[in-house]
Amino acid sequence: MSTTSSPETNSKRFLAEAAMRRSWFPVARITDLGKPQTATLLGTNLVIFRDGAGDVAVLDRRCPHRGADLSKGEVHEKSIGCPYHGWEFGTGTGACVRVPSLADQAKVPARAGVKSYPVELRYGHVWTVLEDPIRPVYDVARWKGLDLEWLAGPVMDSSVGVGITIENFRDVAHFPFVHKVSMGPTPEVVEPLAVTRDGLDIHMERELNAGTGEWAEDGDAMMYYECSAPGLATITYNYERLGHRIVAGFPCPVDYNTVKIFWGVANEVGYKGAGLEECLRIEEIVYREDLPIVEGMDPREIPWDAEVQEYSVPADMFTLNFRRSFNELITRAKTALESEKEQDHDYATA
Repeated sequence: MSTTSSPETNSKRFLAEAAMRRSWFPVARITDLGKPQTATLLGTNLVIFRDGAGDVAVLDRRCPHRGADLSKGEVHEKSIGCPYHGWEFGTGTGACVRVPSLADQAKVPARAGVKSYPVELRYGHVWTVLEDPIRPVYDVARWKGLDLEWLAGPVMDSSVGVGITIENFRDVAHFPFVHKVSMGPTPEVVEPLAVTRDGLDIHMERELNAGTGEWAEDGDAMMYYECSAPGLATITYNYERLGHRIVAGFPCPVDYNTVKIFWGVANEVGYKGAGLEECLRIEEIVYREDLPIVEGMDPREIPWDAEVQEYSVPADMFTLNFRRSFNELITRAKTALESEKEQDHDYATA
């Protein structure tokens, strides 16, 4: 049975956002869960907390009683309480489990809960997804078998979308112009890039010439680039005499054109180079060199609907494959939306 869609719902931008609503994003650093945290994911206001039993929850932030901010409330053994009237909402379900003003707790309004979202703890962060996921949370095959220690970086705000943020992370032609301080002089001409894509996952290997930047004393290494739609970008460095270290970025879309950049570094246990704090310090320099350049981009997100003309060269091979990956995710989102419309139509006509 066919269904019809409006021009808006057929646009790539609409479908890109639909795909992100069905994809996992980080919303808080695990190290910050000593008190409730807030996040906005694609316009949805969330509270993230660890309850007294040690379980982590992601819930809608607005109390359904009178609209208070649950992130300002008290955390209990298996719930969080509203700061206004003390209504409590369960960690696992978001159901209202207590209304202090009621003498008979059996009379708690049955529909007074808040929405609860799935939770994954990974790479030093709390991850969630707003709707039924069309892809699993990221699981980098190269890291299997490595005993890694993670350190989450400071969260950064950036006024561009997820796609542009990831493309910046994985672009290699901007190094001589944007990263003169952190990397030192680097060649302007980019060698032919050996890029492969397996569905949503993109891979590339390059040799690292130590150069004269912050990492010069570490020697040469192989760099393994991994990227996956909609929002994962990593480099795994393999130094022959030092071991493995990793930098990973995973921007969270506050809305379509704005992100909070969650990121972190990891060292293989026994890594013989700089410690995690020093690795974080140097990688932060790189990130902050990018921000003022990227925030001047126009448009602020990848022009999925070809609203502007762009031109590409071979040095863009990695980022072009990221767009192919994202397009595959968009196709999955479109299929999911069409399936849901079919089900809704069949239910309505049954």
